[in-house]
Amino acid sequence: MNLKDKIETQSILLLDGAMGTQLAVMGLDMGEQNCINHPSDVLSVHRSYSEAGCDILITNTLTMNRLSIESHALGVDVKDVNLSGARLAKEAAGPGRYVLGNISSTGQLLEPYGNFSEEQFYNTFREQAEYLLSADVDGFIVETMIDLREALCALRACRDVSSLPVLVTLSFVTADNGGRTVMGNTAEETATALVEAGATAVGANCGNLDPDDTSLIIGMMRKCVNVPLVAQPNAGKPHLVGNRTLFDMTPEDFADGINECIEAGATLVGGCCGTTPEHIRCVVDMIKGK
Repeated sequence: MNLKDKIETQSILLLDGAMGTQLAVMGLDMGEQNCINHPSDVLSVHRSYSEAGCDILITNTLTMNRLSIESHALGVDVKDVNLSGARLAKEAAGPGRYVLGNISSTGQLLEPYGNFSEEQFYNTFREQAEYLLSADVDGFIVETMIDLREALCALRACRDVSSLPVLVTLSFVTADNGGRTVMGNTAEETATALVEAGATAVGANCGNLDPDDTSLIIGMMRKCVNVPLVAQPNAGKPHLVGNRTLFDMTPEDFADGINECIEAGATLVGGCCGTTPEHIRCVVDMIKGK
């Protein structure tokens, strides 16, 4: 069964958890260049999520677009790092699991707030999407976006190169006042615009929300769109201890929060920053209980 059919027929699908914070625990930088520099460690994290019971793995290619790579002088090739990211996820997935090609922000701002046009963003996202598609991913996930306009550029790029499913999630800083991203986009505005542009599923990930807050965003989206909804919260709200950002929600409490997201209407659920294979394993147990 292809991923599109799976999304349409299975009541709940489980995405994986955090990659960057897991690599940090191993003593590595959290960047996606690890697909080239430390591929065995990336593969190990992917495998741990497969073993935990998730249905879908996400490639470790979050910001591996040309604008982000070049502006941060990461010293990796756009094509090589995306092909490597897809290969590692597919190797860990094995039969019966799906792989989503991960696309996220350029790290730049669109005009008039920044110096880049929507065409420039579209072109850099299209290049990345084409490389991920050539590596035979089952679909795409555009995530951790703070600007709806940038998310729409990425969605359009994915749609123009493929008919595969495209999940799109934005990061919200508050669930108050209709939910807001850093750029002021509301949950309703975001969901409506993305569905009109052809997103297979929409939702929320990361941000400054805990799972219960994320469930409020999901509830707002459910009221205005009729597509599958995605919830990938962090393991609680981030807080600083010294110079480290920590997420300390227990796996059990996280699973309870994911249950709230499901009750609010989410059918694709997983974890973002601070989540571990144990968090995902607890979600598996919770879903089985339902």
